[in-house]
Amino acid sequence: MRVGKPVKALPQPSCDYCGNRALLARYGDESYPYRSDQGPLWICTACQAWIGVYSRSKHNLPLGRLADATLREAKSKLHDALEPLVAGKVRRDGVNAFEARAKAIRWVATELGFDPVPASIHAFTPEQCEQALRYVEGFIEARRAR
Repeated sequence: MRVGKPVKALPQPSCDYCGNRALLARYGDESYPYRSDQGPLWICTACQAWIGVYSRSKHNLPLGRLADATLREAKSKLHDALEPLVAGKVRRDGVNAFEARAKAIRWVATELGFDPVPASIHAFTPEQCEQALRYVEGFIEARRAR
């Protein structure tokens, strides 16, 4: 019998697309989509939706919600569009890339009026990613035109 504080149940995210419970997959598992240098991830094999876990998480906390191919592609495009701004902030202000990227994501979300303001790109929907991508591309073009 355990005495003391109750232990919280480990997170097991559900798929936003089909509602099934996601399974934790590691390199070597049949459903694992990456090479060996990637960490574990939560995956819904029915929808091919997955999300990684925090790198130092002892409890395999998911980075966000499960993403299908469409959402992964949209987040990747937005991430790539933000990289020049992130690199500039790192050079100019001397912050690390993670801090600069987080500030860039919060900036875009605030400018576009996303409510609540997502803390990371993992919380964006495909529509928000597309809207943010158009905004960032427009912002970069306006800066080049100056």
